[in-house]
Amino acid sequence: MIRDSAKQRPHERLEVWRDAMTLVESIYQITVPFPDSERFGLTMQLRRAAVSVPSNIAEGAARRSTAEYLRFLSMARGSLAEISTQIEIARRLGYLAARDTIEDLVDRNFARLNALIRSLESSPRGVRETHASYESPIPNPQSHAR
Repeated sequence: MIRDSAKQRPHERLEVWRDAMTLVESIYQITVPFPDSERFGLTMQLRRAAVSVPSNIAEGAARRSTAEYLRFLSMARGSLAEISTQIEIARRLGYLAARDTIEDLVDRNFARLNALIRSLESSPRGVRETHASYESPIPNPQSHAR
């Protein structure tokens, strides 16, 4: 459970981190019915990549420089790309429906993460009072790297 705002750590105030946590929960749920033969294959890969997204966002938010923060956000984006590919593999193998709602959640995470990265890249060097203040509204939630 997320703490009240006065006691939250910097990453817990980020919408992108909260969305990533929702993605982890969803990935765990959709992989439950995967075949037992995939327990140490696709199931584990999807779960590992999903856990990596909010973990890298949190670790980056705890870093002292914007450059380090951006490096961890880039790793989180890479994990999202892994998830996107692994979802497509699961679909092709018949483990997921033709178009699952998980893809909308992945798209939302891409969009929010890209918006945060863009805003940090365009902000003055070293100026980051709170990470939450650098999230910008996303006019097109479907836009992400594909």
